[in-house]
Amino acid sequence: MVKLNKIYTRTGDGGTAGLVDGSRVSKSSLRMTAIGEVDEANAAIGVVIATLTPGDLPEHLKGIQNDMFDLGADLATPGEVGLRIVASQVERLEHAIDAMNDELEPLQSFILPGGSDTVAALHLARTVVRRAERAAVALHEQEPLNPQLLAYLNRLSDLLFVTARYVAAKEGGDVLWRPGATRGD
Repeated sequence: MVKLNKIYTRTGDGGTAGLVDGSRVSKSSLRMTAIGEVDEANAAIGVVIATLTPGDLPEHLKGIQNDMFDLGADLATPGEVGLRIVASQVERLEHAIDAMNDELEPLQSFILPGGSDTVAALHLARTVVRRAERAAVALHEQEPLNPQLLAYLNRLSDLLFVTARYVAAKEGGDVLWRPGATRGD
C-alpha cells in the first residue's frame, strides 16, 4: 500500500519527476504527459460520479477509477516489472459495454455531447480519455508499453460513450446531430 507522509518533497522543483524505479524524467516528457492525461481522465470520471445518485453505476465507475490508478502505476514503471493492467480488466469493460449496449436502440445518427449534466460529463470524460489514449500511444511509439494498457484506454472511451447513451436513454434519449440543420438552406 502507498503511504504518503509528506506531500511536498522539493525533488521536482527542477522540472523532473520520479518514476517507480527511482529514475527521474522531465515533467514535459511523453511519459509524464501520458501520466498527467490519465490523472485528468480519472478526475473527469470523478465529476461524472458526483452527478450520480448512489447505485450500481457510480460504484462501477469508482472501480474504474481504481483501475486508472493501476494504469498510472503501469505508466510510471518503465520496463517489464511492476503493477500492470491485465486482460481481465479490459474484459470487464467489454462485458459492461455489451450489457448496456444490449438495452439500447441502434444508433441512427451521430450524438451531440450534451443532454443532462451526467450525460454531458460522461461525454467530456470520454474525450479526456481519448486524449490520454493519444498520449499513451505517442509514448508507445517511442518505447513499448503494456498492450493491455492501450487496450484499456481504448475500451474505456467506448464504455463512457455507451454509458452516456445508456443514461440518456433513461432520460428521454440521445441528442442527435441533424446534418446541416442550422444552415438555413
